[in-house]
Amino acid sequence: MSDACPGWSFASNHSEDEDGRIIVMWRNPVTASVMHKSKQSLTCQVNIPGTPPYYYTAIYAANTNEEINDLWIELLNLQLTLQTDNTPWIIAGDFNEILHPSEHSSPDVNQFTSPMVDFKSCIDQLEVRDLRFHGTRFSWSNKSPSNPIAKKLDRALINESWLNTYPSSLANFLAPEISDHTPCCIHLDCHIPQAGTKPFKFYNYLSYHPDFLAVVANAWIDTENEEHSLHNLNVKQKMIKRELKALNKNNFSDIQKRVCEANSLFSFFKKEC
Repeated sequence: MSDACPGWSFASNHSEDEDGRIIVMWRNPVTASVMHKSKQSLTCQVNIPGTPPYYYTAIYAANTNEEINDLWIELLNLQLTLQTDNTPWIIAGDFNEILHPSEHSSPDVNQFTSPMVDFKSCIDQLEVRDLRFHGTRFSWSNKSPSNPIAKKLDRALINESWLNTYPSSLANFLAPEISDHTPCCIHLDCHIPQAGTKPFKFYNYLSYHPDFLAVVANAWIDTENEEHSLHNLNVKQKMIKRELKALNKNNFSDIQKRVCEANSLFSFFKKEC
């Protein structure tokens, strides 16, 4: 491995599994220390300069339910051993199990199974959740044109401390290409786009303003059109929305400050009297 990737460090679970199905790699300035490894997982403490250290558990679940249940027990024990409550923790990889029937492409899969329930129970006890992600809904496919099947077997799970430390983090599931699994790229600091135009809210107090009816009527009349269509109705609604926003801003904005000023003025005149 060192010859193939000069300058990189790595850790694997070859000592626990002769096939060595998990390899974690890093290079300077990143450092990683192996905390635990087994046939189905490998956990490292990762240190990146300028960011808090975190635990990363790479998962490659087995194919039998019995072995997968061993993985759930292993993760629960790992939570206690590492005391992850106050340390960011991400668990990512191939869990070889779905959480919900909707994570299977076949409409025949429409009920929860015992393995799904066991997986969900483990996640609940670990107090982890799916990291926000982009990309394909399913992360695995059998690549069979005649009988295609797809599932969400791969995911990135995070604890509360991770979410607080890396609130902008994102999992990006890429195109699978030659593999039957989709690769996943974790971004620790991904820009979250600001929401677009805020939805319009109608406040009941606007209807008590003495100019309310006139504002609505004028906005409606100003957009009169010979074509009585849904488009024309939409234009009228947008005009009314704009005018009501202006009415609210000009008369009711920063209402708490105005109330305080009014109370202060009232107290002043009360003392004078």
